[in-house]
Amino acid sequence: MHRIGVVLAGGLSSRMGRDKAMLSWHGRPLIEHQIAMLQAAGVDTVHVSGDRPDYQGIADPVAHAGPLGGIAGIAANCSDGDLLIVPVDMPRLQSALLRQLLEASTPSGSTHFTGHVLPMRLRLDDTCRTALKALMAANDHRMRSLRALQERVGVSVIPLNAEDEMQLIDCNTEETWREVCE
Repeated sequence: MHRIGVVLAGGLSSRMGRDKAMLSWHGRPLIEHQIAMLQAAGVDTVHVSGDRPDYQGIADPVAHAGPLGGIAGIAANCSDGDLLIVPVDMPRLQSALLRQLLEASTPSGSTHFTGHVLPMRLRLDDTCRTALKALMAANDHRMRSLRALQERVGVSVIPLNAEDEMQLIDCNTEETWREVCE
């Protein structure tokens, strides 16, 4: 099955106060770090969700629909396969941990680590496309969540040890960013 890396980079970064994707991580923009992590994990191609022309970004079909909107945009522009989805704001994420998601033998339409919705492997197929369409059409914007998508396609959870847990710190604020950079 085709393996497609996805960097979710379409958010407003409102809590950070500046564009998280462009934060410098080890001398390059964080978005480039995440692209490299996906490539090193073994995906066939990488797509960026969000209006990011410099990275051939795919704009969300519905503005301000959160991560689900980003995934819906990617899904509309990709053939079926396994999506390996990462947020742009997890700088400590390493390719070996991502490979665990790719290589996990799980029967469900989605797989993630215990206690974390992202990163996530998502099987992009007719079931997933139907679920995305229904969730994006929901009148209640609270239904537009990754958890709701996982419930609709089925979810498997992989245990996570304490050392790997440290890779999944997301940086939504300046304070968290400073802590991660120390």
